[in-house]
Amino acid sequence: MNRNRIKDPLGDRIFMTFNYIFLFAILLTVFYPLLYIISSSFSSSRAVTSGQVWLFPVDFNIKAYISIFKSQQLMLGFYNTIIYTVVGTFINVVLTVMLAYPLSRKSFYGRGAIIIFMMITMFFDGGLIPTYLLMKDLHLLDTRWAMWLPGALAVFQVIVARTFFQSSIPEELGEAAEMDGCRDIRYLISVVLPLSKPILAVMTLMYAVGHWNAYFDALIYLRSEKLFPLQYVLRNLLILNAADPAMLANTSQQMRDQGFEQVLKYALIVVASIPILIMYPFVQKHFVKGVMVGSLKG
Repeated sequence: MNRNRIKDPLGDRIFMTFNYIFLFAILLTVFYPLLYIISSSFSSSRAVTSGQVWLFPVDFNIKAYISIFKSQQLMLGFYNTIIYTVVGTFINVVLTVMLAYPLSRKSFYGRGAIIIFMMITMFFDGGLIPTYLLMKDLHLLDTRWAMWLPGALAVFQVIVARTFFQSSIPEELGEAAEMDGCRDIRYLISVVLPLSKPILAVMTLMYAVGHWNAYFDALIYLRSEKLFPLQYVLRNLLILNAADPAMLANTSQQMRDQGFEQVLKYALIVVASIPILIMYPFVQKHFVKGVMVGSLKG
């Protein structure tokens, strides 16, 4: 038996070498700004403003983080965003499954026409002003429902979930369950959903990220500060420089002049990004499978 490994052609090796170099360059391009923001958030304001921070924190301190967690405005934004993300994602996933599963069954009459109508909504919508007037007529302005109902269902996610159900759930399971007297709702809950963890993980992550990063709906529909999500609060702090006085209450004027507010902005970005990044390790094992099977098969 020949144990000598067959070498790849020279052209393939050159291609792979350049491919690795290119991917590594992209990794550095994406990773370095994140590392710089994290390092700056743990550095002193003097080191940040003087440009001493390059790779690792300089004059390590956590004053910016202490100021953030003392801010009632930020903590209220965190609370609101968690509520919007958890409840909104639950509504999204439930509605998506309730629509995608019937559309995946061949016995469902008229599913082709429904899919066509759904596809049309991906290219045309009523526009911002009609949507705002609708929310106003429904008395949903300045309520939490304004953050949940306008985007309660994503057609793209429905199509992906439908394709997954069609390609990954054998029809024989449905026929066997029907012969045993199992109704559709019981079959969905007891058989289909346990076998659909990959696509459920993908939908949960995508919907959750969308809710966590959403601020435009709050900008349009909300007026009460007690309802503002975290991203809307961060917009006011980072773009409009409308800092919460509580975060600067224990900071001397000299420190503010030296760039403490700049360090504070870096810390805000880190604090707002960490929670949603924590979700990725828990769904990673399902993510690739769910996306590939749900979008390519069928």
